[in-house]
Amino acid sequence: MKPKSNQAAVGSIQCDNTTMNLLKVNDFVAKAIRERLPNMLVINVCSSPGSGKTTLMQETGKRLQDKLNMAVLVGDPETERDAIRMREVGINALQIVTGGMCHIEAQMIYQALDHIDLTDVDLLFIENVGNLVCPAAFDLGEDYRVTVLASTEGDDKPKKYPRMFLTSELLIVSKSDLLPYVPFSVEAVTKDAREVNPDLAVMTISSLKGDGMDEWCDWLLAKVAEKKGNLVAA
Repeated sequence: MKPKSNQAAVGSIQCDNTTMNLLKVNDFVAKAIRERLPNMLVINVCSSPGSGKTTLMQETGKRLQDKLNMAVLVGDPETERDAIRMREVGINALQIVTGGMCHIEAQMIYQALDHIDLTDVDLLFIENVGNLVCPAAFDLGEDYRVTVLASTEGDDKPKKYPRMFLTSELLIVSKSDLLPYVPFSVEAVTKDAREVNPDLAVMTISSLKGDGMDEWCDWLLAKVAEKKGNLVAA
């Protein structure tokens, strides 16, 4: 498949099913992505549809544009709308159209790297397909997985979709400006999430109002510095 304008082609790996299963192949490609991107921090952002991932990426780019070089790979079953939104605010972005698949696989990321300019990029976001189930199983070569959960979704998700929270390093409760108007308890969701993953960090953010954005940006800056520091030490 030839890539369309600003869209990455989606491919697959053919293998002998008696020796390698899909996830083993995916892990092999994820390792290759890490080896290919030793100089930049890679963040895999996961959530349900409509949690505010794209708005969070837009606002993050605006706030960090003078501090970091940032790029985004955006996954959706169809359309290029989210990548267009990124580029409208000056963020280097490429759309990965999965053609109906409910998640991104490492091979898609590996192929996409040939179609986006990552020269001098410090931070690469992968905005995964909106889904709390399938993306949890696929390593994309990221350094950290961040799960975004909107206050409008309900606070019962960590126990319903435990693998996503178990495999994440950070939980962002988004749309915090709506907390006074919806039946959502940050305390309850934090308790459930940390019963699944005791090491999970939790932040509460409103991308529109700006609440919590400084903490989020400071976390990213610290992780970028840590990645580059480890590289120098090695």
